Amino acid sequence: MSDVVGYTITRVFDATPDMVWEAWTKPEHFAVWFGTDATQMVDVELDVRPGGKWRGTMVVPDGREIHWVGIYREVVEPERLVIDFTDSGEYDGIYDYFTVTIAPQGERTEMTLTQSGGHLSPEEYEQAKVGTNSFLDTMESLFGTTIKGRHETA
Repeated sequence: MSDVVGYTITRVFDATPDMVWEAWTKPEHFAVWFGTDATQMVDVELDVRPGGKWRGTMVVPDGREIHWVGIYREVVEPERLVIDFTDSGEYDGIYDYFTVTIAPQGERTEMTLTQSGGHLSPEEYEQAKVGTNSFLDTMESLFGTTIKGRHETA
């Protein structure tokens, strides 16, 4: 295995920490951003608690289905999530992890996401980083529409 064990992305969103937390923890929001506009995420289930499982099926443009599963390892609302995941569709013990930290930054929120685990090659981690940045672009669009509107009317 290479020395590369993952990547880190830091983004600052025009959103509150609660809004960013909801993007990660509400199935109706997660289903929109986990993937890109070119994919559809269906059958999303999120049991957001330490030891809780999550799953969802990503339907890609050619109709193929990717079955994602994982377990929440750490949940500190609304500051930190550690989630393991695999696209093998089975709890086979071979996972990577997303570690997500959410911190207020004035009127905005900084989110740092690290994917780690060492199960991918350096090239695969670079591809995963590009893909994850696309996912986060889609997440960002939620903050100006769906999630923001919900918080303004609450």
